[in-house]
Amino acid sequence: MPSNPIPVIDLSPWTAGDRAGRKRLAGQVDRALQATGFLLLTGHGVAPQLPGRLRAAAQDLFHLPPPVKARYAQSTDRRGWIGREKVVTARSEGTWTPPDLLEVWSCAADSATRPGQTRWLPDRWPLEVPALHPLVTEYTERMRSLADTVLEVMATALDRPADFFTRHTARPNWDFTINWYPPADETGPAAPDQFRIGPHTDFGLITLLDRQPGKGGLQVHDDTDGWQDAPHMPGAITLNIGDLMARWTADRWRSGRHRVLPPSPDAPQEELTSLVYFHACAPDTTITSLPAPTGRTSYPPVRAGDYLRDKMQAIYTTG
Repeated sequence: MPSNPIPVIDLSPWTAGDRAGRKRLAGQVDRALQATGFLLLTGHGVAPQLPGRLRAAAQDLFHLPPPVKARYAQSTDRRGWIGREKVVTARSEGTWTPPDLLEVWSCAADSATRPGQTRWLPDRWPLEVPALHPLVTEYTERMRSLADTVLEVMATALDRPADFFTRHTARPNWDFTINWYPPADETGPAAPDQFRIGPHTDFGLITLLDRQPGKGGLQVHDDTDGWQDAPHMPGAITLNIGDLMARWTADRWRSGRHRVLPPSPDAPQEELTSLVYFHACAPDTTITSLPAPTGRTSYPPVRAGDYLRDKMQAIYTTG
């Protein structure tokens, strides 16, 4: 991005525990997030082979015959396999586009469980891919820990107690999707204004994304330069701010608008798989904008669960 390149943030000074190093890191994060709603995280401690192992299991799932995948189709809580023509992400910002060109495996932890206990949604996992469930379990545990670490850094950046955000994330309350973007050879040409994922902002606190680069890949929106290809760094995790965090910080940190381009005719066999972890707070958390001088725009208070539910309902088709 010409004017606001996505900053690279090394998290290792935080885990090292040096107070001065933590303070410097928090200041870097604050300055970076005021410039753009995105970061590239290094020094995060996630085993480098884990995303690849999970991605390989997901590929086995998405390449099953459609009638087999249909056995695990999304339930009423929108968890499970979600086929094509089912998601229109741009609706979340009031824009009409054709359905997104992707398939999804969606899962979550039930936030109604007691601390230390987790009930998975969905309850049924594909028997044909036995590695998927344990790998998702391992990966989401790592992402949840990383997300809480980042929230501690962010709270420190705002001169708040380290648990200012994480006191609201104690119970399992996250969403995780594996997004599969089929090749153009399979989907055919994209319709006008059709994307792999339409323009939107995410809904929760922060999103942690492990992505693959490609011609039909991620773009982020800059107020000055418009849509720009997002930089990719092997091993780095892309972080972006979601709507609830933007409201909480009163737009000190803005929710990062983004989209995923349609399959490129120049790469008709390109297929990509993204691992997307959405970190949220307890549904009954009231999000109240921080006052000036920390905040910049005051929003009416919202209940986190209501906000997320309304946004999620907007993006799914009924067909």
